[in-house]
Amino acid sequence: MNSLLPSSTAFIVGTPLAKPKVSVVMVVYRTGRALTDSIRYVLSEPLVDEFVIVDNGSAPSDAEMLRALGLTEPRVMLMQGHGNVGFARGANKGAAVSRGEFIIFLNPDANLQPGCISALVSAFRGQIVPTVVGARVMNLDGSEQRGGRRGEVTPVTTLLSFGHLTRRFARLARWEIHREHEPLPRAPVAMPTISGACFALRRQDFDVLGGFDEGYFLHVEDIDLCWRARQAGGQVIFQPKAEVVHLGHTSLEHPLKVEFHKGVGLSRYFIKRADTLQRYAIAVVLAPAILLMSVCRPLLWKLTGRPI
Repeated sequence: MNSLLPSSTAFIVGTPLAKPKVSVVMVVYRTGRALTDSIRYVLSEPLVDEFVIVDNGSAPSDAEMLRALGLTEPRVMLMQGHGNVGFARGANKGAAVSRGEFIIFLNPDANLQPGCISALVSAFRGQIVPTVVGARVMNLDGSEQRGGRRGEVTPVTTLLSFGHLTRRFARLARWEIHREHEPLPRAPVAMPTISGACFALRRQDFDVLGGFDEGYFLHVEDIDLCWRARQAGGQVIFQPKAEVVHLGHTSLEHPLKVEFHKGVGLSRYFIKRADTLQRYAIAVVLAPAILLMSVCRPLLWKLTGRPI
């Protein structure tokens, strides 16, 4: 991980002129070759008025490419020099400088599909505050990706999910939270949890929720945001017509480090949301198992030849 640079070295390149309606915020860190395509898809979308790229620490060639983009593309605002502050803090920094009425958070390995932005924005019509709207996240072959729409994420459902036990044992099927195998709804529907690969909030939604919890460094901040939106009397919506292709596993960072942060984030989330002594005890007891299963996943990927 990059060390946090002094604030005096941080800088912003680019200042869009017009008052934007839609701002896309993308946090970048050692993304790899997928970054160029993801940026191209964003800039090819005419409804994107402002594109804020928060560079937490790219390779020198990518950093230079981003600087050139910030100097030549009017819609791009680039933040660099602040070091690797993690996703949640980086996303908050990007949202703070963005000016759009709608804020779309997009992973740097996700490719917007035609009509995605329009579908996300239209889903807010007449909705309460706060509302979070998630896109339909797809694989390269067009199938729906695991994790794009989920039920309630708990310690038990997480452990069962990591081991795919709900699919192996019929008696555990009621604990399955992943819903990509269910029929695709024809219109936006309420969903406890959506994917952080591509989702949207109105400026007011973001402000009411106070942005992302910066206690999460990488992963789970999206789950936390969905939970807090519902706790605040709001809602989370899955928009099936907003499509994005998410490549996944493109980071140049070691998978073990990525999964470690996921395990830490999940453990922190379960302890944070525990509202009874019993649930707190369960969260604390299961935290080591969740962390262990997280860091073991890269080894299983290597053995099976595919992510699980």
